[in-house]
Amino acid sequence: MTHIFRSTIVAAIFASYSSFGLAADIIGYGAPITSDQAKKAATAAIADAKKNNLAVVVAVVDSSGSLSYLEKIDGTQISSVETAIGKARTANNFKRPTKALDDVVAGGRVALLNLPNVLPLQGGLPIILDGKIVGAIGVSGATSQQDEQAAAAGLAAIGAK
Repeated sequence: MTHIFRSTIVAAIFASYSSFGLAADIIGYGAPITSDQAKKAATAAIADAKKNNLAVVVAVVDSSGSLSYLEKIDGTQISSVETAIGKARTANNFKRPTKALDDVVAGGRVALLNLPNVLPLQGGLPIILDGKIVGAIGVSGATSQQDEQAAAAGLAAIGAK
């Protein structure tokens, strides 16, 4: 392989990563979030939603993408259960907020929708503790921006980024 050809491949890979908002330093996965941390994050997200009179579902997955904790406010639409889980898994598996993927699709890159187990809707955030992804939180039931706001409250409650 020539140096120019290899450089072109590396540039193409970097460009595809940067279109998803990948930072220069790739964050690795850490030990799974604990049950107590998952519950604390979800409880804070639920409290934020209730403060704003929103009916939502909050899902927390661990670093393997397995559901760790789920809480639903009474009266939340049924579809929000699977949507919240999907947002959390997508944030965890793609190592970025789901808004980054939402923006890519909105920008016309709809091929992303053909990937398995991807829910590119704002409202999912990776949970980063000690520089490692330990899981993710997903919120569904309100507007996408409100969902992400509640998810961010969950991160803040456990000192995560």
